Amino acid sequence: MLDINKDILLFYRKHEHDFPNRDFNRTVSGFMAWYQLLVQALTKSGFTVHENDFDLAAANPDYPIGLVGTPLSLKNWDLPNPAILGPSMYDHPRLNPGLMGDRRYRYYLFTCEWLRNLFQPFYGDKCVLWHAGVDIEKWPDVKKCHKDIDVLIYDKMRWTRDIKEKFILQPILEDIGNRRLNSYVLKYGNISRDQYKDLLSRSRSMIFLCEHETQGMAYQEALASNVPVLAWDPGYWVDPLWEIFSENPVPSTSVPQFSDQCGAKFKKVYEFNSRFSEFYSTLDIYEPRKFAEENLSLKKSAEVYYGYYKSCCKK
Repeated sequence: MLDINKDILLFYRKHEHDFPNRDFNRTVSGFMAWYQLLVQALTKSGFTVHENDFDLAAANPDYPIGLVGTPLSLKNWDLPNPAILGPSMYDHPRLNPGLMGDRRYRYYLFTCEWLRNLFQPFYGDKCVLWHAGVDIEKWPDVKKCHKDIDVLIYDKMRWTRDIKEKFILQPILEDIGNRRLNSYVLKYGNISRDQYKDLLSRSRSMIFLCEHETQGMAYQEALASNVPVLAWDPGYWVDPLWEIFSENPVPSTSVPQFSDQCGAKFKKVYEFNSRFSEFYSTLDIYEPRKFAEENLSLKKSAEVYYGYYKSCCKK
């Protein structure tokens, strides 16, 4: 017999990006990474997670389930169980504006406030926040490790790269070079987890270059490692979908969970010189690991998810 205080039913359907890709040193999509971290968080918190057990769900039609992944997970979905969807199955609510009209679907998860704001006019109060947890124990504090990299530059710029390399990355590299600081440019997707950990242990600070993030596991792993982050945060969603479905630019952020404990931000490249000077001269005051422990842990991730899950029994 299922126990709501112990048993959690989760479903995930793999898709094309969940299989090894020779072009990158990663083997799963962001969706599957979220799913794996959710399972890890719940299991570590003492829950028994039943994965893709259709017979068990069908035998307990009033018992809640979690559907994680892409819209592929919803295709031909015919179980009557109350369900939590997500996080972030669709890129824009107009791709399925009537989705949450289905009475089975109780919550739709988002890992960032800016995306929830985009969906809320369509999905209403069923839009809720959750985060994939960072395994703090697996990302140790590296503050006292030997440093030979002054600035690790994490380059995850994805749109109009040629322009951004010329007008954002190159000026930043020149600025850092003029200060006679050592830097290392890490391009997104081109590294293993162990290599990333090694780079973080050798780095005094990190610059995070990304147009926007829905969670941003890489910069959050840096925070957990106690590496202060200076983030480029242009402030709007540049995915072409916004022009197709929205009348005005969509506000966003590259660092959805961030505070003054973590480091600093800059919006325009002409601000970089002064912001970096202030940031780099005060590295010792930041407490990014403390922020991660309090806000990004696996334990908190499990608590938030379970709160939504249990409430599905009451609706």
